Formats: sequence, structure tokens, C-alpha cells
Amino acid sequence: MKDRQKRPAGAPARGKPSGKPGTKGVDKRPSGAASAKASSRTERPQAAERMAADRKRGPEQALSAAPSGQPKRERMPAREPAAAMEAAPRYVMVARTGEKPGERVPLILETVAGGDYHLIDSGDGEKLEQYGPYRIVRPEAQALWPRALPASVWEKADAIFTGDTDEEGMGRWRFPGLPLGETWPMRLLDTDFLGRFTAFRHVGVFPEQLAHWRWLAGEAEKARRPLKVLNLFGYTGVASLIAARAGCEVTHVDASKKAIGWARENQTIGRLTDLPIRWICEDAMKFVQREERRGSRYDIILTDPPKFGRGPNGEVWHLFDHLPAMLDTCRAILSDDARGLVLTAYSIRASFYSIHELLREVMRGRGGVVESGELIIREAGLDAATPGRALSTSLFSRWVPA
Repeated sequence: MKDRQKRPAGAPARGKPSGKPGTKGVDKRPSGAASAKASSRTERPQAAERMAADRKRGPEQALSAAPSGQPKRERMPAREPAAAMEAAPRYVMVARTGEKPGERVPLILETVAGGDYHLIDSGDGEKLEQYGPYRIVRPEAQALWPRALPASVWEKADAIFTGDTDEEGMGRWRFPGLPLGETWPMRLLDTDFLGRFTAFRHVGVFPEQLAHWRWLAGEAEKARRPLKVLNLFGYTGVASLIAARAGCEVTHVDASKKAIGWARENQTIGRLTDLPIRWICEDAMKFVQREERRGSRYDIILTDPPKFGRGPNGEVWHLFDHLPAMLDTCRAILSDDARGLVLTAYSIRASFYSIHELLREVMRGRGGVVESGELIIREAGLDAATPGRALSTSLFSRWVPA
């Protein structure tokens, strides 16, 4: 099913591109103003006022979130440069025959509280979360409503992502009390790893993914053999560690050497160094194309691509141009007894039907069901036990066998 002609590195392996061959990148998530999860704090007047107040408190409490040793993510421009856009051909997907899978829509996968994480409150363009020992405030454009808890609760935050930028254009964290270290211990689904203050709002783990991780662990438990799991755009490796701990043989792919280093550090922290995980620092698209040529097969594939990214050798990834090729190749390397193909799309916020219909076409002839919807996190209050409002974080689409 792969185009066997010799192509430039990173070029689509299937179909006919509408322009010159392009390349793919595997940056985990967009950063800064182009974040797929939330736009800048300055987009909301209330947040902008608080940001101005933060600045008045002086630089002694602000910390540039670009410590050495953390995976450095390319800061995403608000608009991709013209050269990058020209290098991105649109993949023309070849229509498959056979019946489309059934469908289950909409499916809302909810995370309330789990392990060392829960969402305390949200509103006015921000969210207040508990990550292990720390209470953290970050921007959240989806939080259109007013806050439910009083200001006195929010003011007790240990760390606040202010939205400021330093001379390198990186985001900044402010610590209202004592300065905090770069990392701290976290635990989810009985798996230990490190949280980390990064320059790009997030802290190295995306807890809304707990719904997928629980599903994955459940599939591993039901299987009577070690499942082969491929984690594309794997970043910090939490999903890979959870899969390995559940008995899976894991291949983790990310283009960033520092991200791979961080993931391996999490493996050490979790005391899981004896488990079978292959750490691959490579362009994700190139990797799956090569796996198809080799005849490799996987039982579960997780893919969490950014909207726009660059690979280690200058490859360019545009989600709307390259996602069909990525999924088409992933389908080709699913085993005959595959348990699932999971796509998370933080950069498509309008409707899950876009990726739902794409995945149904990709999986024609394989039977099963494509279930699509949203990942949400439910507020749990200060006590982590008082259900509140639901905060939408991402769209997803997941194929599973019948």
C-alpha cells in the first residue's frame, strides 16, 4: 500500500500531493500563542488585568520557564511562515473499498480526578489545577464562564503562568510564595513520573488523556499476550510508561532528543527501566513509512500530532495536509488482531466530525466501530470530590474492533 517510488525524505508515501514534496515534523504540541489547548491570556480582559498586576509585583518573583535540560519546544508563530506553508503538500487519499466501520457519537470521555491531579476551578480564561503538591494557574481560553471559587482560593496558587515573555520569547512562571524547583514528583495510574515547569504553559502531562490511558490498560489486561503499542509524538512518555507497566511492548517515537531524555528520566523515576520500551528519536511520519516497508505490525497505535511542527532535519508538518497520510499509514501497520487506533486532535476545535469521518474512511473494510467526541475534565473542587463544570480540552476519534 505504500508508494514504492523513491521520494525525498519525509515526503508522503501515498496518494498524489497537490504541490512539491514536503516533510513532516513531530513537535509534540504547539506552544505559546499558537497553543492548541489555549490561546494567550491576553485574549481575555480579566486575564490581561491580572497579568498587568503580576508584572507590577516585580521580576524577583518571576522565573523564565526555559531551564536547561528540559525538552526545548520550538515556539510556534501565530502564523506559519510562507516558506513552510509552500513546503506542505496536501495528501490526496485513495478511496478504500468495503463497508465503513460503525459509529458511536458523540462519546464524551470525562476525567474528574485521578491520582495526583484534579481540576479545582476554572473561569475568566484561566484554570486552577492541583498537580501533586502544587496548586497551579494556567490560561484556558475554553473557560468562558466566571470563576466558582473566591479569589482567596486562587490567590493561594503556588505557580502562575503569566503569559509574559523574556528576551528569548519564552513564557514565564511566577511563584507567589517560595521559588519552586524545575521538577516535582507526580503519580497517575500507579505510575510515577516528573512534573515540570515548561516555557509552554503545560507541565509535562496532559491529564485529560487519563481516559485513553485507562482504556489502554484495560485492553492490555484483557489480552492474553503482550500487546505491541506504538506511541507517536510521544513527548514525555507517560502514556508509554503506563502501557509498559500494563504489560505491553512499547515503541515510543518523538523527534526531540531532549523529550526522549525526559521520557527516559520518567522511566527511571518510575522504576520501570527493566520494561520493554524502545525509545526512537525520529520524524514520526518517516518512522511509520519505514515500519510499513518492514512489515512491522502493532496492536494499538496512539497518535497525538500538533497543528504545525518541525522535525529534527527541518521536516515540516501541517496537520490538515499530512494527517490523512499519517492515519493511512497507521492503518497499514495495524495487526490483524489490533485493539485500537487512537487520534487526539488538540488543534481541531470546531467539530469532532472532521476526524471522525476521516478515520471511518481510513478504516473501511476493517469492521469495528469508530467512536469520536471530546475529552473533558470535570471540576472537583478543593476536596477533589465535589463535581462542578466540565472543561473541554480536546477532540478525539478512536477505532476499536467489534
